[in-house]
Amino acid sequence: MTHLTPAVDKKEAISKVKSKSVLKGAQGNSHKNSSVSVLRNLNFTSRQKRLTAITAALALSLATLPAFATNWWTQTPSVSIGSAVINVTSMGASGNGSMDDTKAFQAAINALPASGGTIVVPNGTYMINAVTGVSMRSHVRLSLAGSAYIKAIPNNQQRYNMIKVWNVNNVEIEGGNFIGERTQHTGSGGEWGYGINISGSSSVYVHDLGVSNCWGDGLLVGATGSGSSLVRSTGVTINRVTSKNNRRQGLTITPSNQVYVVNSTFTDSNGTAPQAGIDIEPATQGTVTQVRLESDTLSNNVGNGLEVHTNVSGLTLYKVTSEGNKGFGVYTGGPTNVSITGSNLSENYLFGVDIAAGTNSVTISGNTIEWNGDAWFYAHGESIFTEGWSPRDIEIASTAKGVSQSNNVISPEK
Repeated sequence: MTHLTPAVDKKEAISKVKSKSVLKGAQGNSHKNSSVSVLRNLNFTSRQKRLTAITAALALSLATLPAFATNWWTQTPSVSIGSAVINVTSMGASGNGSMDDTKAFQAAINALPASGGTIVVPNGTYMINAVTGVSMRSHVRLSLAGSAYIKAIPNNQQRYNMIKVWNVNNVEIEGGNFIGERTQHTGSGGEWGYGINISGSSSVYVHDLGVSNCWGDGLLVGATGSGSSLVRSTGVTINRVTSKNNRRQGLTITPSNQVYVVNSTFTDSNGTAPQAGIDIEPATQGTVTQVRLESDTLSNNVGNGLEVHTNVSGLTLYKVTSEGNKGFGVYTGGPTNVSITGSNLSENYLFGVDIAAGTNSVTISGNTIEWNGDAWFYAHGESIFTEGWSPRDIEIASTAKGVSQSNNVISPEK
């Protein structure tokens, strides 16, 4: 994939910040829904008939509500998991931090009946051959105790997957910690070492866990195949997950639909571009539709907090904090239908929000976007809370279309 890498040289970065024009304070037109009464011109004479007509009209109006009137997301989705339970130690896993437990994990999953079930992982450190990886099945839950660690055995490969959720449905992964081998990696090439890889799967719930130190991304949500054989992931929920110190980024989203990321943290991505907290970049493989980021924190990443590219439509940021990143707080390079509301996008090295060329239909409303463009201030030994001489918080390309701003708090100027 080709990634835009923000400049991190402080003087060069702030020169960019000070030289570019920013469209500030432009507000789009507000649109109010209108309704037409279906009861008009009713000529019933009896009160009973009028009540019957009203009831029927209300039922009709409810039945014809658009699909988007109901939220597609929930923090605790219903996942169909089988009733069988297997403890991974019963299949030979040691959890002693030295023995290769890959075969024992896979044997436990494979031993479940066709209806699926739960694999219990007690406290301990389980070494996994990430080049082989552990493959999940449909209707299976992988349940780790709070002090259970799944660690990747060092390897020299450009690509690996610790946990593979590929072309399955109704999968849950909960608890514990997933730790990559970036500090012990014996190769130098590649950027595709994943902690949890969800591709071509549906109804997947990942929650209450940590993933860190991967050679590539902590988590990936995407598709299998391409062209007519493309299968996008759909209905993926990531809740209360911490993704930290991964080499490429905390989370990558490629072709998929209805991905909900909530109450999660993506920090300290560093090592190889784009080094973002979250990168939504389907490229030409397919499209990303309906992504909701809510109450998430994207901080201290070497790249952007969030970056979004083309072939993405229907992105919502709500109560997202993106701060302390050495790129932009939020960068959009071509998506459509983007909403940024109630968020705090502050104290980033470049602009808090950069709406680049090709982006279409963006609402930026009710946010705190202040004290950005910090590279220059750091380089000159000045407080980042010093009033600036030019806009530093929101940048909008002249070729971006349909961008509206309202009720945002931005930095004061001298």
